[in-house]
Amino acid sequence: MNELRNAVFAKVAQHSIRKIAKNVFLHLHNLDLGFHLSRQTGALSKTIDRGSRGINFVLTAMVFNVVPTVIELALVSSILGLKCGAAFAGISLGCVGVYAAFTLGVTQWRTKFRIYMNQAENEAGNKAIDSLINYETVKYFNNEKFEADRYDGVLKKYESASLKTNTSLALLNFGQNAIFSAALSGIMVLAAHEIIKGNMTVGDLVMVNGLLFQLSVPLGFLGSVYREVRQALIDMQTMFTLMTMDSAIKSKAHAPYLHVDSKTSNIRFENVSFEYAPGKEILKDLSFTIPPGKKIAIVGGSGSGKSTVVRLLYRFYEPTSGRILIGNQDIRDVELESLRRAISIVPQDSVLFHDTIKHNLHYGDLCATEEEVINSAKMAEIHESIVKWPQGYETEVGERGLKLSGGEKQRVAIARAILKNSPILVFDEATSSLDSLTEHNILEALRRATQGRTSICIAHRLSTVMDADEILVLENGRVSETGSHEILLQNPNSLYSKLWKAQNHQGFTSEAKKSLKV
Repeated sequence: MNELRNAVFAKVAQHSIRKIAKNVFLHLHNLDLGFHLSRQTGALSKTIDRGSRGINFVLTAMVFNVVPTVIELALVSSILGLKCGAAFAGISLGCVGVYAAFTLGVTQWRTKFRIYMNQAENEAGNKAIDSLINYETVKYFNNEKFEADRYDGVLKKYESASLKTNTSLALLNFGQNAIFSAALSGIMVLAAHEIIKGNMTVGDLVMVNGLLFQLSVPLGFLGSVYREVRQALIDMQTMFTLMTMDSAIKSKAHAPYLHVDSKTSNIRFENVSFEYAPGKEILKDLSFTIPPGKKIAIVGGSGSGKSTVVRLLYRFYEPTSGRILIGNQDIRDVELESLRRAISIVPQDSVLFHDTIKHNLHYGDLCATEEEVINSAKMAEIHESIVKWPQGYETEVGERGLKLSGGEKQRVAIARAILKNSPILVFDEATSSLDSLTEHNILEALRRATQGRTSICIAHRLSTVMDADEILVLENGRVSETGSHEILLQNPNSLYSKLWKAQNHQGFTSEAKKSLKV
């Protein structure tokens, strides 16, 4: 019956765990970017893992240990009371009461050690994962020993907390055994007195001894169950705390779907201001309009707010003031999923999944056919490279795409954006990791991909945006200059002209020229 019970319950428990873990995972994906930038992946992973295991233990303990033990205690006390008298029932109940009070008190005291141990384990996991993800950086600077020492420092904290947990557990077990031994001795002495008086037989003494021993097994287990349940509840609480966190960025109730196409995909920023932290304003009353079907470039120095424009457009963050409109609809008033479906982005840092090149390309549109995936790879100038690899499109790219070069990762990101086939395209430094020849070929591909679509190109290299219908030059969070490439170059004192000259080696000093000759 025990094995049958385990078999039946396993299905119930595992299904519950799977459902809850999936809900937590989905909730984490729905939280805003600000949450994920302030959290560490290793700790989140540990939290979900421990919380899921905790659910299984709590369900098992409550159904198969706590409830049966309460029933058994009631039966044993009733038999002792009816057969041997109130004193025997009193000792058994008193034993259980003292035992329970001691267990609860000591376990409550021990809880903080478990919390410290969990924190140390999280920190150790974070340090290990962070260091291994940045393996190349560690190697570049010969800091293997430094990383090992940091990891060992965190493990020392875990060792100390674990030691306190184990020693306090030994104290708890000792106290529990002492309480039960005292109760057993007391009830045996009482039974011996009754035998001497002739009120009980030796058989009754054996019965009393057997019944109290019968209680010792579930009681001992109940003590450990309570400890584990307390620890499991702490782990579950941490996981469910994540579920109570609400995303700062979400759709309004009954928000309409954003319907845009190549003719209605105009974008308008109206007096948009934004700061990542109080007192650190990035954008200041930024206003500009992108007509539908036009290619607009945004250029400027580092920190001028170019990438922030993309994050606000995609609603990773909300503007401090002002509003952003697509197709004359405020993006805060439309369904969030429909907004993000309408925009394809090639990010500045192209990170890939630890899977095949085909999976990473297909990720742009999971419903796309294999032929469409290959066509997008051809447009991004990566198809010829892929077919030369031994496993072709089934080649594993490694964690975060580390087996590919920077240029190859960027071309995969471009192919994904093309495959998504959205009416609005955003390229955030889309060709920064490419050589000049490949860049020229991809720019031709991008011209074909952006034809008839509203597109935003953010670039440091001005040569990549010369063909833009209009160029916006950002400076100190505002648009300082606008116009086509030719118009902006007409003013030799403009910021755009200075950037162009600096990038095209027209601003070399005589000393720089001499050093080049040398």
